[in-house]
Amino acid sequence: MIVYFSGTGNSRYCAQMLADLLQDECKDVFTYLRNGTWATLTSEKPWVFIAPTYSWQLPRVFVDFIRSSSFSGNQNAYILMTCGGDIGNAAFKNKALLEEKGLCGHGTFPVVMPDNYLVMFPTPPREEVEKAVSAARPSIKKAAVFIQKGEDFPPQGGGPLNWLKSGPVNTLFYKFQVKAKPFTASNACISCGKCQQVCPLGNIHLQEGKPVWGNRCTHCMACICSCPVGVIEYGKATRGKPRYQCPEYHSTASEQREK
Repeated sequence: MIVYFSGTGNSRYCAQMLADLLQDECKDVFTYLRNGTWATLTSEKPWVFIAPTYSWQLPRVFVDFIRSSSFSGNQNAYILMTCGGDIGNAAFKNKALLEEKGLCGHGTFPVVMPDNYLVMFPTPPREEVEKAVSAARPSIKKAAVFIQKGEDFPPQGGGPLNWLKSGPVNTLFYKFQVKAKPFTASNACISCGKCQQVCPLGNIHLQEGKPVWGNRCTHCMACICSCPVGVIEYGKATRGKPRYQCPEYHSTASEQREK
């Protein structure tokens, strides 16, 4: 079973493509996170956990979900992390997490996708998105082959720089960066409630027709990137930057023949 968390669609795309290639079931954790509940799941096939990279680690909300949920049946597990560049030392922490759950971890696989974290980085213009997503497909296919063969993913991470990124930098990122307070919506807001609907933590509610953010933000960028009229900003950091949504996954004829 493929279990995934996604804010703007990168990890969902990977999960859907892997499910297509492996003929496996996809499970989105959105409803569990939104309701504050944990899952009791069983699978005959290996577990594949997929999520974006937040400051060179898995998102803490996804780690908490894995740690609190039950996974029975097949005890082999793989982790895929979508990222804008690299995943630092995340593989070592992921291995410990899977061991904690009594699962036999077979490594972590990075898949480079378009960057959605417009709070800190530039996002690609629309004309470059399709090209970047297409470039990621061979990596997803490669991951599928390892899983089909029951083999370990190639080793990732190691070295002092990766330790620094996934360790102290990640800690500082959550302490100083992951905050909802700078989010605002201008008076051009049309009160559609889309931002409220897509927030995986239920951290947004409408007050007099405009969104108000609480204190449970995970910086997934779902709200700002889903606004149909583009009126949500994160302070001055996001002004003038394109909003990002991953294109929908569609199987190609060649992939159908490979199954």
